[in-house]
This record gives sequence, structure tokens and C-alpha cells, in this order.
Amino acid sequence: MVAGEASGDLLASHLIRAIRAHLPDARFYGIGGPKMQAEGFEALWPSELLAVNGYADALGRLRSLSGIRRKLLRDIRKTRPAAFIGVDAPDFNLWLETKIKAEDIPAIHFVSPSIWAWRGKRVKTIARAVTHMLCLFPFEMPIYERAGIPATYVGHPLADVLPMEPKRLAARERLEIPPDATVVALLPGSRQSEVENLADSFISAAEVLVRRRPDTTFLVPLATRETREIFTEHLSRRDSAEELPLRLLFGHAVDAMTAADAVLVASGTACLEAALLKRPMVICYRMGKWQFRLVKRMAYLPWVGLPNILLNELVVPELLQDDATPEALAEALDRWLGDADACAALADRFTALHMELRRGTAERAANVILPYLRDNADETGSSKTGNG
Repeated sequence: MVAGEASGDLLASHLIRAIRAHLPDARFYGIGGPKMQAEGFEALWPSELLAVNGYADALGRLRSLSGIRRKLLRDIRKTRPAAFIGVDAPDFNLWLETKIKAEDIPAIHFVSPSIWAWRGKRVKTIARAVTHMLCLFPFEMPIYERAGIPATYVGHPLADVLPMEPKRLAARERLEIPPDATVVALLPGSRQSEVENLADSFISAAEVLVRRRPDTTFLVPLATRETREIFTEHLSRRDSAEELPLRLLFGHAVDAMTAADAVLVASGTACLEAALLKRPMVICYRMGKWQFRLVKRMAYLPWVGLPNILLNELVVPELLQDDATPEALAEALDRWLGDADACAALADRFTALHMELRRGTAERAANVILPYLRDNADETGSSKTGNG
């Protein structure tokens, strides 16, 4: 198995547990993180190695990542596992899967690349690389059916773990926030580059909004020490920083969003979390000027946020790049805070979406993978049984 970044580590850990329920003696090894290791995974390299921030970082680390990939390929050719499971990290995994599939080892890819959003021609590479694709979203299936690639919709794991009815008052109690307070959660991203690009805009938007609604409390959950330091540095440059009713949290993103009346969030998985928590949100994103032009030129869809893409409609505002001014962000948040009926209607849409995505992802994925493991073990003899 190869999983990149914290999200892949979590997804893969659930999958390992589900497969072990059927094959208790299965052995899993490759590239993974602490959650996978807690399930008995043997990490030859840590998943953090695959976490890159933008094109420049990827290019700078190309040589070292290529070396790791070739070493892993040599090991796979030598040990011939019953299957290879690539969890996300398509830039790393698809090359590896192409080589592995050519060795008649099943290459299963968990989490479809966003070929529905951009780089659609990549489906040809996927066809050469992947024995079976596991899709998190239902609209991905027709793409693979048209391309003749075996694929299964398994639902999204967040829909399994997040409650259908979030306990807002309980979250406020845990965070020691009064039940009747006005609360806005600010989520400027999980990567350092995202926080660097968005921190000023988020802080400025909070300053504008608090002038309109002086009783507002802002919660800023940050996942790592590095992102917390970046946000704190941007905050310290403000003369009004001490007066801004803003609380930094170490983690607790789900609690912060559950407790919030509205959420300002960087485009990414956190948008889907906010939707599954039934929260009104404003989606924001900034990147380098030339990178934004490139991505915009290559994009197929009119939206970037997963809630809008999944519902095929602009249900929550998206303010990107130069449009993400503090005034525009504050205005969009203020509209949600002043329109209870719109928030209730949005929550109904998000509840229906939650039900569509809740499919028991880990168990469904395991049920797809198990026949490949058993068939490959049967073909090569009992000595292969248990390799994963």
C-alpha cells in the first residue's frame, strides 16, 4: 500500500481494519502514516514524504521521490504481493501502478483523481495503470464506465464518521462558548502554502465582519504547529489583533464547524466536512497568479467547491483569487448570519447529500479488494496468502 498525506493515512487505516476482519493474517507494507501503523502496517517510508505544496515543491523533490518509488518497485517485484493498493497520491501512484499491473499484480486505486475537474486525458493513463478504481463520488462512475475501466462507487468515508445530526450545543459546551453567541469558523487550509496565501484575507474579513456584528466570536482550528505559526505571524502584524475576538484552536476543526453559525473555508476536503455538518459556508481560495491562470485554463467545471460540484449548482458562494476581498468575504458571511430560512434550506440539501454519500466506505472497498487478494493467493500457492 502507498498512502500520501494525513487524509490518505486515515482512509487506508480504515481499509486495513476492514480487510483484516476477513483476513486476520494479512500483511500490509509500503508507504504509510501513523494511523496505518497503528493497524499493524509496516511503513518502509512515512506518508509525509508524499506531501507536497504546489508545483515548485513537487519539482524540487522529484529526484528523491523518484528514487523512493523505484526502490519500492524493486521490492514489489521481489516479494510479489497479492495486490497493490494506491490510496490517493495519483502523481506518485499511477506510475507505480502501471509497472505493477504489467507484472500481473492487481493494482487497485482508492480515490479517483479529479479527472472530472481537470486533466481529463489522464483517464488513458489510468486505464493502463489501474486494475480497479474505487470512487468516492457517484458522478465519477460514468467516466470510468465509458473508458472501460472496472470501478466501484464506495461512498465517502467522511459521510460514515460525521453524524447525520451534528450536536451543536454539545460542541459549544466543549469549546466553552455560550449557546446564544454568534460564531464564525475560519478554516484557511491544512497546508502551509494555503495558510500563507489565505491568512491575511481571513483575518481582514473577520475585522470587517466584527464591525457589522460586534458580538461575533471567531474560531480558527489549525492542524499543525507550522500552520499555527504562520497564522499567528500574520495575526501579529495587525494593530487590532488583541481586540479581535478570535480563538486559535489546535485541531478541533469538526467541533469548530459544528459550533459555528457560518464557516469561511479554503476550497478542499474541509468544504465537504462543512457540508456534512450542515453548515452554511463561504468557499475561498488564493494561489500564485500564474498558477491560478494555469489551473483556471485547465478546469472543466464552473465551481471548485465540492458541495457545489456534488449538487451541480452554486448552493454556497465561491470567492477566488482577486474576488476574495475582505469586504466580499464578510458580506457573504453576513448574508448567511442574517438569513435563517436560507440556512435551514441549505441544511436540508446537505442532509440529502450526506445520505447519498454514506455507504460504509471501508467495508465496501474491502469487499471489492478481497476477491483480488484471494484469487491471486490461490493462483500462486499458499505461500502468497496474507501479503497485502
